[in-house]
This record gives sequence, C-alpha cells and structure tokens, in this order.
Amino acid sequence: MLTFFVISFLTNVIGALNPDFIRGFDLSLTLAAFLPFAFFIAYGLVSIPTGMLLEKYKEKKIMTAGFVVAFIGSLLLAVIHNYISAIISLFLIGSGMAMLQVVINPLLRTAGGEEHYAFNAVLAQLIFGAASFVSPMVYSYFAQNLKGQTSGLLGVFNHIVPANLPWISLYWIFTVISLLMILIFRVSRFPVVELKADEEVGPLQTHIMLFKKRVVVLFFIGMICYVGTEQGIANWISKFLETYHQYDPQTKGADTVAYFWGLMTAGGVLGLFLLKIFDSRKVLIGFTIAAMICLSAAFFGSGQVALIAFPAVGFFASVMYPVIFSLALNSIEEHHGSFAGIMVTGIIGGAIVPLIIGGLGDALGLRTGMFFLYLTLGYILSIGFWAKPIVTNKTVFNKKEKH
Repeated sequence: MLTFFVISFLTNVIGALNPDFIRGFDLSLTLAAFLPFAFFIAYGLVSIPTGMLLEKYKEKKIMTAGFVVAFIGSLLLAVIHNYISAIISLFLIGSGMAMLQVVINPLLRTAGGEEHYAFNAVLAQLIFGAASFVSPMVYSYFAQNLKGQTSGLLGVFNHIVPANLPWISLYWIFTVISLLMILIFRVSRFPVVELKADEEVGPLQTHIMLFKKRVVVLFFIGMICYVGTEQGIANWISKFLETYHQYDPQTKGADTVAYFWGLMTAGGVLGLFLLKIFDSRKVLIGFTIAAMICLSAAFFGSGQVALIAFPAVGFFASVMYPVIFSLALNSIEEHHGSFAGIMVTGIIGGAIVPLIIGGLGDALGLRTGMFFLYLTLGYILSIGFWAKPIVTNKTVFNKKEKH
C-alpha cells in the first residue's frame, strides 16, 4: 500500500508543475510536452522487459532497483536545474515507476491473500488516488512558503533550492522518499510470489502473436487513448487556467489538478457500485459522454466553471481504466499475462497525447490543441459499442454470461 502511495505521489504531480517548468526553463508548449513524454515513454520501453526479468530476479530486487532508478532521477533534477536534466530525470523516474507497476499487483495478491485480493485492489486504488490529490497540495505549500524561511525543513530547502525555482524542493523530497523506500525494502521480508499461468509474461513471440489479433490492437489503442486523455488533461489544466483565466498555477492551478485526481478517486467508488448494477460497456458509454460534456464546459465556460468542470472530467474518467482493462482481458481466451503487459505498455499514451496537445497549442492556441481530447474520448466511447467480451461482468440482475 505504501508503494502504491509513493508511485502515485511521484507520478501525478507533473501536471501541477508544468507551468513552473515552462517559466523556469523558458519553454514553448511543445518543449514542455516533452517532459511528460519522457516520463511516460519509459513505460513503453521498460514494462515488458521488466516482466521478462521478473522470473529471474524476483520481486524484491526488481522493486529495489525501481526505487534506485527513481532515486537517481530525482537527485539529478534536484542538483542540476536545466531542461536536459529534467528530461533525463523524468525518464529515469518513469522507468522506476514502470518497474514497480509490473511487480506490484501480483505481489499484492500474494501478500494480502488471494481471497482478499479484490478488496485490497480497490483499497490500493483509493490510496493511489489519495496520493494524487496530496502531491499537488504539497507542491503548492512548498512553492508558496519557501521564500524567506530560515528554520526547520523549509529553511533547509531555502538554502539548497534556487530562489527562482522553489518547486525544485519537491525533487529533494522525491529523492528522500526513494531512499527511504530502498531502505524499507532492504529490511522487509517478501512473500514468495507464484504467478498464475495467466499472470506470467510470455516470450517475445507471444507478444508478436497477440499483436496480430485485431482485438488486441484495438484495446491497446484504447489504453493509449485513456492514459493520453488522463494525462492530456492533468498536464494542461494549470496552464489552461493561467492562459485563459489568469489563475495562479501555484495555488488555483495546483488545487484544480489535485481535485481532478481526488474526484477521480471518488468517481471510482461510484463506478464500483454501478458495475454491480449495469453492464460495464453501458457504464463506460454513460461516463464517457458525461466526461465530454464536462470537458466542453471547461473549454468554453467562465473561469469559475472551468475550476469545477475540469475536476468533474476526472470524476467521470474514473471508470475508464478498469473497464477498458477488464473488457480487454475478457476478450481473449489465453495469454492474459502477456496481454496485460501489452495493455500496461499502452501507458505511453501519457507521452503521446500531451505532446500532440503541446504542438497543436503552439500552432493554434492551447484551447484548440486540447480539442484533440475529443478524438481520444470519442475512441473510448466507441469501445462501449464494439467490445464483445467472452465474459461479461456479473451484476445483481444477471449472472456472468458467456457470449
């Protein structure tokens, strides 16, 4: 659970930091978009190889290595403050987080007991969401209160962080957290994890074979669209509010990003309830349409409306990841471990979509660039119509059915 918290804490603050990266390093929107690109492209490069190495090196070594890589990445940007070091830093942190993501779910199943896995998985997602809410708040606190402090923790940071880059203090915090996690893992006893047949990551030939299946490619694109939508919104909320409504990114911007993640967690709780009543495809259709309506309100409404509408998009995006993932795995008969690895690789959508938005934003304006999110949401909406799972989700009105 602590690992879930830390993964989210280190990952989902990038959007709140985006305006500071732009100001601090004098970046265009396109150059700024390469920062989340560097972070999320690591998932595409590291996830499947990590799965293949897991059988040889086991969970403890892989997770320790993940935090060692994150430690190096965090320390790099904490010490060297320029655009190139930021790119390398975020790539390293992303690589570490990708390694952890591959290991953490099977480990959670074993550590907590298989009979408690469903409950623990939901609890882990709530903790993940809580960290996403907390990290922008922590950033806002340090950015606002660092100046002039001479005592306590703030005083320490005031001596080692450039006065014009107070947000760098967050990367010192990431450095310390990563080091603490390494030490915790060194003294912790790990259970022996025996992967089920459908959790094992198969050889490269299996992945190639799966990519020849049309349904695998369609769901892989769906995962790219989902993570791209999530990160495309989170990474540009603060800059959008600053550009069009003159809100301070260190206060209103950071708060809105925090509420985006916070409401995503709350929406997940509602989604769990609705999935016990309705077919998951219908839930996906309803929530996606609602997300598109809220996104339109954020684009075209007043500043006060945008402050509410952007977090509301997070609320309705909450069910997309679990529904898409479960529909995908329930749409093939075998090789679920390898397919899950492919789906996790779809997290590279978090690299691709913010970059497209940044490029379009430089050419046409940020609001117009963010219109690209209608395409990604449109594709997610289509999944609710064309998905034909072998097994549908069990509801209170019907038993699990095979088609």
